[in-house]
Parts: sequence; C-alpha cells; structure tokens
Amino acid sequence: MTRSAPVPPSTPARTAGRWTLAAFLVFAGVSHLLWARREFRAQVPPWVPMDADAVVVGSGVVEVGLGAALVALPRERSRIGWIVAAFFAAVFPGNIAQWRERRDAFGLTTDRARFVRLWFQPLLIALALWSTRARG
Repeated sequence: MTRSAPVPPSTPARTAGRWTLAAFLVFAGVSHLLWARREFRAQVPPWVPMDADAVVVGSGVVEVGLGAALVALPRERSRIGWIVAAFFAAVFPGNIAQWRERRDAFGLTTDRARFVRLWFQPLLIALALWSTRARG
C-alpha cells in the first residue's frame, strides 16, 4: 500500500481566499449553464472559432470543476492553483474584446465600467496563486 502525500499547510487567510474563489467559480460556472447563459454568449468575441453557446457551456463546466477541485483535492492545491490562474488568463482576451468592441453585458454598459473590470482579472490570478501557494 502506498502512502499519499500529506496535505500542504495553509493559513486561515489562504484557506478563506481559496474557499471564496471556489465559491465564485462554482457560482459563475452554474450561471453559465443556467440563468446568465445569454449574457455570457454576448461576451464571446466574434473571432473565437467556435459556437458561442458551446464556449459558454464548456467554460461553465470548467469553472464548476475548478471550483470543486480547489476544495476537494487539497493535496493537489498548488497544481490546481496554476490551472485556475491559467484559466483566468485564457479568458482575459474575451474581457479585453468586450471593452474594445464596446459590448454590453452584466450591466457593463460604459467604456469605463468595462475598463475597470479588466483590473479584476489579474487580481483573480493573484488570488488563485496566493491562496493555493502555487509554486513554480
């Protein structure tokens, strides 16, 4: 019988950050699949070479899975942190496109509101890395 790796230590602040991020991801993912699907479709840039609905459903499923993994797989915490950060980086061009192409969604109906939103993506990336103690 092999021994599994120990759960890496965490602080209360990092744990709270990780659980908050997990809840955000699960909530956002479920909203992709149910009540906010139309809003999310409006955010998919026209240059994405896939059906907008498939992108929304796929990203919603990924978000739910990542959120669940953040809390259900503590031994993989660091690896999942990198994956979550990469996911946030991967969807960032869509946020930039929403701002540049002046597409309204989720109450972001001004250039200023869409621009301010851009600053939240790097914060989410930082939270994913910090709360999971992701290391290179």
